[in-house]
This record gives sequence, structure tokens and C-alpha cells, in this order.
Amino acid sequence: MNTLTDISLIDWSRAQFALTAIYHWIFVPLTLGLALIIALMETIYYRTGREEWKKTTRFWMKLFGINFAIGVATGLILEFEFGTNWSNYSWFVGDIFGAPLAIEGIVAFFMESTFIAVMFFGWEKVSKRFHLASTWLTGIGATLSAWWILVANAWMQNPVGMVFNPDTARNEMADFLAVATSPMAVNKFFHSVMSGWVLGALFVTGVSCWFLWRRQDKAFALSSIRVAGWTGLVASVLVAWTGDGSGYQVAQKQPMKLAAMEALYDGTDQAGLVAFGILNPKKKQADDGVNPFLFRMEIPDMLSLLAERRIPAFVPGINDLLQGGYALKDGTRALSAEEKIERGRKAIAAFADYRKASTERNEADMKNARKVLQENMPYFGYGYIKNAEELVPNVPLTFYMFRVMVMLGGYFILFFSTLLFLSHKRDLTRMRWIQMVAMLSVPLGYLAGQAGWVVAECGRQPWSIQDMLPTGVAVSRLDAGSVQTTFFIFLLLFSVMLTAEVRIMLKAIKEGPEK
Repeated sequence: MNTLTDISLIDWSRAQFALTAIYHWIFVPLTLGLALIIALMETIYYRTGREEWKKTTRFWMKLFGINFAIGVATGLILEFEFGTNWSNYSWFVGDIFGAPLAIEGIVAFFMESTFIAVMFFGWEKVSKRFHLASTWLTGIGATLSAWWILVANAWMQNPVGMVFNPDTARNEMADFLAVATSPMAVNKFFHSVMSGWVLGALFVTGVSCWFLWRRQDKAFALSSIRVAGWTGLVASVLVAWTGDGSGYQVAQKQPMKLAAMEALYDGTDQAGLVAFGILNPKKKQADDGVNPFLFRMEIPDMLSLLAERRIPAFVPGINDLLQGGYALKDGTRALSAEEKIERGRKAIAAFADYRKASTERNEADMKNARKVLQENMPYFGYGYIKNAEELVPNVPLTFYMFRVMVMLGGYFILFFSTLLFLSHKRDLTRMRWIQMVAMLSVPLGYLAGQAGWVVAECGRQPWSIQDMLPTGVAVSRLDAGSVQTTFFIFLLLFSVMLTAEVRIMLKAIKEGPEK
């Protein structure tokens, strides 16, 4: 397979996986958000016994069920793609990556499927207490599913708890707790799940304001807005807090991603955070001497404070990470990209020597090769990098998507605060402007979530596993044309599924709550 075909295959495989992930994340956050909100509403019904809260819960539960069913289908396809399009990845780290996915399927998914039946069909068949427990357990099951999926994703960002076995050519799990509870996984879980709560709150307030706009079911709409408004405000504040923790983990484990998020080419002490900026399209390479910005507004010292928790701290830029030489926190000198590439090639060569010596049963050569391999294994993936510039992700995409996410996060705090204030001090049924703002804010929740995942995934390129396995090595050796064909098949299939969901959702919303 020639180089051109390789590039085409990698691009189409990445595009197909991105397509599936984007569609999947349209459904997942709404499932997480609605699960919490309907559980809160049913709790109010359980405590008050007021029949209108039961009707309110059942209405939002119906929309939850529609969204949940479509989300499961896209999630299954996403997991199968690891075997079809990324078989080298699955072989290399399947012993580790497969564990959280297996737990997600066996425990969390079965937990959801068990209690969701009681939640939907058990209203008149089980006690109010058992039904309430089933509703909460369905939401907990959905959240646990997200936990194990995000553990797997966080491990790709920061691989821990494993050792490389040269006899099997596979990474094997050495510490399950290190994988399951790494700081990267914990922060990613809370940040992602709570962003789902924000989207669920935006969805409920937007739909409720649609009822107010049409001057129907006003009591139902106002009660839904109050529950969703408080949920959204608390979740928005927590998302900002967990986002700070996620940013700190990125700074410690993925400094190149942080540099791309800030378009920081030359590191500095007391680095400022770019609040707003316009990148220079003429900037093509890290060391081309072109100013990366046409315009920027900066918050002094803030990047150093967020990245290192110290204002005087040095934050490396893209050029520093490529050229090396700056002092690390442990007192050692940072390696340059070329030095890492060289050590990666030593690791690959030592692995080949080990396999050869193993075939020949030469114990002495096996021991020497294993020693060289262990010394250079942290840079194994760099051995497949041909040019240091490959280590720089798409800076404009990462920079702008990060700001979209952050600015929308700030907007959501302002929106929910305003909505709750008005709901307590004014008559929302007469305030057409806030009703329109609420309806228009629903798609912004989806945009914020997608922007966050673009930063997380595109910002770590070229790695499928950080520092261990580049995307070009992880891909299956398929014909690029077959991947291209299935891309368009999936595009059509997912678009049909999304269209069907929207139509069913709109029909259910127009029917309104039970009379």
C-alpha cells in the first residue's frame, strides 16, 4: 500500500469514527440530562402526591425513551468500529481498553435495560416507592455506562496501569484501579456527565417555553422550568469547576494539546490566557516566524495559574515542546521531539531484536534487548513519527472550538440565573423575549458539547493513544474505498435516524402532557 493510499485510508477511517461519535453524542447527553430531571420530578411527585407532577414526569419520560432508543443504536456501532477500522489498536491495547467496555456492557447496560422496563410500564403495577427507585436506578445505570466509556477514553489520553509484554506484542493491564480511577478519567467523567445535565436542562426549559409561547399547559411548563432551571444552574457551575480540573490534567499530561488550545507557540513564565483572539491564517508552521495572532485579548498570568496552580510558572509552547531543553518540574531537561523520535526508534528496534532472539532462544540477547526496550518504551510511539511537525495538532480548530465551549459555558450560567430570577420575580407567561431565548438556547447546548469533544480528540492528534500509538499505525489495513463507502452509508443511516427521532419528538411535544 503506497503512502497516498495510507493517508487516504487514515483520513477516511478517522472521518467515519468522528461521524459516528458526533451522532452518538447528540443522543447521550440528553439521555443523561433527562434521566436526572425526571428522577427529580418523580421524587417531588412521591413526596407531595400531587397528580400533576406524575403527568409532568411521564411527559418528559416519554421524550427520554425516544432519545434513549436511538442513542443505543449509535453507541453499538461506535464500539464495533474499534474492531473493523482500528484492528491494530484493538490488538495492541485490547486487554486494557476492552475491560471498561466489557464492564459497561455487562453491568451498566443490563442495569438500564432491567429498570427502564419498570420505569415505563410499571406505573400502575408496582408501588410508588419501587417505581421511584427504578427511575433513579435507570439514570444511575446510564451514568455508570458513561463512566466506563469515559474511563476508556481517558486512558487513551493518559495511558496508565499497564505493561508491555514483548512476547505477545500487547500491552497488558497491571493495575485496574489506576485505569479506572485516574485523575484524567475522574475529571472527564464529571465534566462530560454534568454537561449532559446542562443540555437536559436547556432542552426542558426550551420545550417548556414553547408551551408558554403557544399559551398552553402553563402550569406544567412553569413547574418544569423551575426544576430544570435549578438543575441547569447548578450543573453549569459544576461544569466550569470540573473544566478547570480537566484543563489542569491536560496541562500535566498533554502539554501539546494545551499549547494548541491557546495557540501558544513560544512558552513563557506568567503566561496569560487568551480570552478572545483571531488567528493569523498565514501561520503554517511552528517555527516560521509568523505572528500567530491578528488580534487577541489576554488575561494576564491566568494560563500559568490554571495550568500549574502558580502564577510564576513556565508554560511551554509548541516550539518549546518540539525543541526541548526547558527545565521540567523534577529538575531534568525536556527532550526535543527529535530525541523522542530517536528513542522511539530504539524501542522499536529493540523489540524486533527481542523477537528475533526469542525465536533463536538466545537468552543473553533477549535480556539485552528487553533492557533497551524498557528504557525507551515511554517513547515507543514516537518511533513511527516521520516528521516532528506531525506532533502539532490542528491549532485553529482546537483554539476556536475551545473558546466556543468556554464562552457557551459562561452563557449558560448567565441564562439559567436570569431565567430563575424572572420565574420568581416576574410572570414568565407574558415575557416573550425570554421564551424565545430559551428555545434558541437548546441547540447551543449541543454545540458546546460537540466543541468540547473536538478539543479533546483533535487536540491530541496524531495519537490514538498518547505517546504510545499514532493514528496511522492503529488503523486497520483496509481498502480506502470500502471505508469511504461505509462512511456515506453511515451518514445516510444516522441522518435518517436523527430525522426520525426529531419527527417523533416533535409529535410527542405537540401532543403535550396527559390531560
